[in-house]
Amino acid sequence: MSNFFTDNPALKHYITHPAMRGIVALKERDYADARQYDYAPVNYDDAIDSYEKILTLAGEISGNIIAENAQSVDAEGSHIDDGRVDYASGTKLNLEATKSAGLMGVTIPRRYNGLNIPTVPFVMIGEMIARADAGFYNVWGLQDCAETIYEFGSEEQRQEFLPRVCSGETMAMALTEPDAGSDLQSVMLKATYDATDDTWRLNGVKRFITNGDAEISLVLARTEEGTRDGRGLSMFIYDKRDGGMTVRRIEHKMGINGSPTCEIVFKNAKAQLCGSRRLGLIKYVMSLMNGARLGIAGQSVGISEACYREAVDYANSRRQFGKPIVEFPAVGQMLDNIKIKLDASRTLLYATARYVDTYKLLEDVAKERPLTPEERTEMKSASRIADALTPLAKMMGSEFANQNAYDCIQVHGGSGFMKEYACERLYRDARITSIYEGTSQLQVVAAIRYVLNGSYSKIIGDLALQDLTEEHAALQRRIDALASDFTAVIETVNSSENPLAKDSVARNLVEMSALLVMSRLLIADSARDDAFSRSAMLFVDYAEAESSRHCTIIKNTLAHLRGFL
Repeated sequence: MSNFFTDNPALKHYITHPAMRGIVALKERDYADARQYDYAPVNYDDAIDSYEKILTLAGEISGNIIAENAQSVDAEGSHIDDGRVDYASGTKLNLEATKSAGLMGVTIPRRYNGLNIPTVPFVMIGEMIARADAGFYNVWGLQDCAETIYEFGSEEQRQEFLPRVCSGETMAMALTEPDAGSDLQSVMLKATYDATDDTWRLNGVKRFITNGDAEISLVLARTEEGTRDGRGLSMFIYDKRDGGMTVRRIEHKMGINGSPTCEIVFKNAKAQLCGSRRLGLIKYVMSLMNGARLGIAGQSVGISEACYREAVDYANSRRQFGKPIVEFPAVGQMLDNIKIKLDASRTLLYATARYVDTYKLLEDVAKERPLTPEERTEMKSASRIADALTPLAKMMGSEFANQNAYDCIQVHGGSGFMKEYACERLYRDARITSIYEGTSQLQVVAAIRYVLNGSYSKIIGDLALQDLTEEHAALQRRIDALASDFTAVIETVNSSENPLAKDSVARNLVEMSALLVMSRLLIADSARDDAFSRSAMLFVDYAEAESSRHCTIIKNTLAHLRGFL
């Protein structure tokens, strides 16, 4: 029997982070729900205990059901039956288990039948599910679309759809089209108002839609005649019960085969406008995508966790030349590399989730009462930091997951190339994480302004701690030196006269930012718990080496560009 929560002390470390006290108080409105719901927590300790019970249940289902079904789901995949998706047998079992356990709609307030948990434990459940089966994570995790209905929909729409999600109905976000991938402002699926029925009708095709045959979908469509940019797009809620949509095909993918990726066709499909016209891309999709990117960061960490455990288990059991291969330094170094990238991506993931929780909860509170000046300042600060960290968490988590999957197979040697071993599936599943919900290159585009305007430098400075042990203080001084070098490099890039300079070295600058942020966070983790000390030490070594490499590339690139002025 495996439990993916109780066997992973790192999750306990992050669910009890000191910042959770303020987050829980905001989510629970100072525990006011306890007067109306007998299962609502009455104080912080009660809330954390409740979250840990939910996480323990999710960990049990992940370890004993979802993980056990992963190989068969990967082999079977989904099918089309008369224009509808038929999930793999194991996926149906997974869905039934998560529904029965009440793990759907978990972040939604209790008045809509949700569990009212914050983003941090929601991401943790997603991490555990992704560790078990990254493909099923996509089916389960898209319930996060319900947050968009909660945040931007009418009260009538909340009452209609949110209890259905909490009862186990699945969701999808239908954004991409055959000619509109990353460039969503080119979306042309048409939405027209039908005055006879007082409703909207959708017509057109969507492609690469994850879990595209879900019961409830958020659909980006063009409402404004004659427009061809993002200002003509609006967001709609489509209810599968109303018909008008069929699945044309399921893509044959390299990995995440338990997640049906669909091409879907809308023909006069009835839909409800969500929020205001013309804000579909500009406001609602931007919010939706930030949540999705945090979700993929969590999925990536789950994959990395699975890779690390598969590699360690194999290295301890496989014997060569009379001893386990874990005793060979070359193998040990690969295991260390996987572990530090796992720990670094996880600490960044949960730091980002905490900032997301803080600003979103304060925004929600502001709908009920005026915020104090201190709360408004905290909300704006947390929003800026969350926006800055989200592309780093998504990019570095997914890139590290791919590197860890590669090294996991390398530890297995020839066996890792065989389908009998889980690492082969993990390698295929990991590959999509740095592509969908915005490629790593698009995360660089989102992040580079925070480099050039000094936002990351400020975050890196603010993460420095006081009153550290000498061991931790020594690590922090090394990061202080790297941060100084980073500031100097930014000044050099900002002063370049070549218009190509900033774009040419953007990836290097953004990765340097992430390395420094993750190093600071790991030092803080190790100051709270010695279990992180080895990862902090080794990751600072790695950050120094990688920062030096990036500085050299930037210096040489700028020198080459000067030759073209």
